[in-house]
Amino acid sequence: MEKLLDQVTAVVIQAGRKLLEGYAETARPANKAEMAVAGRRLDELVTGIVKPGLADIRPEARWAGEEQEMAALPAGEWWVVDPIEGGVNYVHGMDQWAVTATLVRDGVPVLAVVHQPVGDRTWTALQGGGAFLNGEPLSVSAKTDVDAAIVTMTQPRTQNRRFGDAVATLLASVLFIRSTVPSTFPQLDLAAGHVDAYWQYECDLVGVAAGVLLVSEAGGVVTDLQGRPWKPGQSGILAAAPGVHKELLSLLQAEDVH
Repeated sequence: MEKLLDQVTAVVIQAGRKLLEGYAETARPANKAEMAVAGRRLDELVTGIVKPGLADIRPEARWAGEEQEMAALPAGEWWVVDPIEGGVNYVHGMDQWAVTATLVRDGVPVLAVVHQPVGDRTWTALQGGGAFLNGEPLSVSAKTDVDAAIVTMTQPRTQNRRFGDAVATLLASVLFIRSTVPSTFPQLDLAAGHVDAYWQYECDLVGVAAGVLLVSEAGGVVTDLQGRPWKPGQSGILAAAPGVHKELLSLLQAEDVH
């Protein structure tokens, strides 16, 4: 698997460098139509590099498409790839965008690579092998007090009232809350111990698969919002340092009861 990780990393970095060629801090789209056109172009550009590259490396693994975004994956190996995670940031000249590739086997992420071309940062993880940033090991926070916890989140597509109520509940108990897009970067911060938890309603597979493995391998706990081990197709996720996961889960579950 280590050889496979090296091969996947090389493909992902190649794609990221191609994206970097067209990136500009001065980029400012005028409207949603411009953003959509740019997003499609970037997706096609990176997919044209990553999809055949991964197929050459692991031809037996299937490619997870849009129809699998919110669904459970069938048994076997699947490549879960976000050609440009944080495309909205890319087209606005911000630096939090990346190429991500995760190998999911029988519903469990077993290999993940995230490359952020701006700053040349690469996160990697293998199941049972730890999580790393540019080769340096990562570890989640050691906090045990929820009132000291920094919680991150990504807004859902439709459940805005539920989301707002949950934010209000958590604000009464945690240190503070950050909301950000895309969903991968707060998970990377969690794996590195910069923040203490990440939660999301309506999470899509490409947005969380890499983070699930990186957080888990950095010592974190990742479940759905019922407290079950996270699997593709589950609509919500809570990833957190072990010392605060249980209490944060209770807070979110209590809010859902109301």
